[in-house]
Amino acid sequence: MIVDCAIYRAGRRTERAGEFTEALAKARASGDAFVWLGVLDPSEEEFGRVSEEFGLHPLAVEDALKAHQRPKLEVYDDSLFMVLKPVVYEPRSDRVSLGEVMVFVGDGFVVTVRHGDGAPLAEVRDRLEHEPEMLAHGPTAVLYAIADAVVDHYLVVAAELQTDLEELETEVFSPDSSGSRDTAERIYTFKRQIVEFRRATGPLAAPVGRLAGGGPFGHGVPFVHDSSQPFFRDVGDHLLRVNESVESLDRLVSDILSAHLAQMGVRQNDDMRKISAWAAMAAVPTMIAGIYGMNFESMPELAWPGSYPVVVLVMVGIAVALHRQFKRRGWL
Repeated sequence: MIVDCAIYRAGRRTERAGEFTEALAKARASGDAFVWLGVLDPSEEEFGRVSEEFGLHPLAVEDALKAHQRPKLEVYDDSLFMVLKPVVYEPRSDRVSLGEVMVFVGDGFVVTVRHGDGAPLAEVRDRLEHEPEMLAHGPTAVLYAIADAVVDHYLVVAAELQTDLEELETEVFSPDSSGSRDTAERIYTFKRQIVEFRRATGPLAAPVGRLAGGGPFGHGVPFVHDSSQPFFRDVGDHLLRVNESVESLDRLVSDILSAHLAQMGVRQNDDMRKISAWAAMAAVPTMIAGIYGMNFESMPELAWPGSYPVVVLVMVGIAVALHRQFKRRGWL
């Protein structure tokens, strides 16, 4: 579905183009304008018309239709193709969900393809339309604004994950923590969400580095002005902070999981020691009672008048002595 299609000249939106074919022709004819076409979850037939009109590379078109791509940057003869993965985090469910944004940049046009939720394209377009001095730089400004918005939201998600992880850490190390199996499951689920987050942030470092002038392409990335490299370096700095945060979160949640499992092991050992202590205290009276329960006639103490109270006192005394010994050693 085509969400929006407009012509921008000198950083200002001149008109809303109903048909993108006419819009592209007008923009290229004027020489100082470009078309920004926004598409949401396109069908193969619908995007086939777009790719034919804008001359998009078949491999990039295939990636844009299938989605589920890693963040990357591809340079073709007639266009530049970049994939970004916006992230949405739901604190209530501790769930990270990934969207997908594909950006085609070429001669006089920008085509954005969105899959899933969380892509800030509407906000980016609105913000750029209120900043004509930035939008005047053409398709490069659109690519930068999208990348900057996606990475800045990564910082927000990383901060939310950090807050929730601190709450989880407090819960695990709380004296009242029961160390249940649900806690271990929650920690593992949280770690899985961090891995999902890393799938979006980690691979994006190389494409942003290329846009910033690094890598084998140096200063010559087509369809991107060299003057924009400092802005992409700023995006790269933010992305570096995000990746460092993700690494820190991953290490911390692994340590919390290890500590939680160690706590469960200690609790199980304590329980086993208590069970063993009570079993030992019950074993001695049981053994004595078992001996006197045997029907032998030649047991001399059976004829003593005080044998019964003496035996009972002996059993109680041994049980009390064992209880004090186990208590002293911390088993009870």
